[in-house]
Amino acid sequence: MGRILKKRRNEKLEKLILLGTGNANVTKCYNTCFAIQNKEQFFLVDTGGGNGILCQMEKAKISIENIHHIFLSHGHTDHILGAIWLIRMTAAKMLKGSYKGELYIYCHNELADTIMTIAKLTIQSKFLQCIGERIFIYSVHNKEKRKILEYEVEFFDIQSTKAKQYGFATTLRNGKQFVFLGDEPYKEHEFEYVAGADWLLHEAFCLYKERDKFEPYKKNHTTVKEAGQLAEKLKVKNLLLYHTEDDNIQNRKRLYTEEAMEYYGGNIFVPDDLEEIFL
Repeated sequence: MGRILKKRRNEKLEKLILLGTGNANVTKCYNTCFAIQNKEQFFLVDTGGGNGILCQMEKAKISIENIHHIFLSHGHTDHILGAIWLIRMTAAKMLKGSYKGELYIYCHNELADTIMTIAKLTIQSKFLQCIGERIFIYSVHNKEKRKILEYEVEFFDIQSTKAKQYGFATTLRNGKQFVFLGDEPYKEHEFEYVAGADWLLHEAFCLYKERDKFEPYKKNHTTVKEAGQLAEKLKVKNLLLYHTEDDNIQNRKRLYTEEAMEYYGGNIFVPDDLEEIFL
């Protein structure tokens, strides 16, 4: 049987902050995005669908000045539109002299073009001029490695059939393997990253018993049951489930944990928005 691992309170450990946990259609929580905290700096992964990212960051006490690295997995609205707000707000702070250093945004090449197009259409020219001077949008390629904070991050194409999408894997300072698969289910070509991983972040659109209601397979998503079976098969140590529906948000943690425990014997995390987990 699985179990819920209690949070550790050693502030020196690396920390995962779930800024949002919901899919594109949610209204009772924010779209899935998170930050890895390493000391005083943050690596932000996806940004949600709008300026709600600013509210979530404020609640989590994450300042824009402490974010210098952002990864955007793909071009769906619930993952990238918050980035436009962050570009605009970061540029404003740069021009005022309150933001030190540069901001680096990583994404695949098609998404880099999309971000620039949206930015040019919506951001004032005085802020836009920071792109290329102090805000850099880097296109990453399959299996490319980048140094981000103290991590060597390897990006990989998840081979989505919907929209081009990347995930990443990295080794934490404590030596543990951390894997992010984007918002689609595991595929066999990702075996080298997922097998035996210490941390696997995997989408779970809904409970298995509610699959007819939410139709996850039509959206290229999966259920809690299947995520649990996968983690058990590949001997993952810690499974974190996100990108869910929010119809029963008050009971989501309990219901998803119970279903995952039927198929998976490791540590299960079903976080709420703004929940912090020590890695």
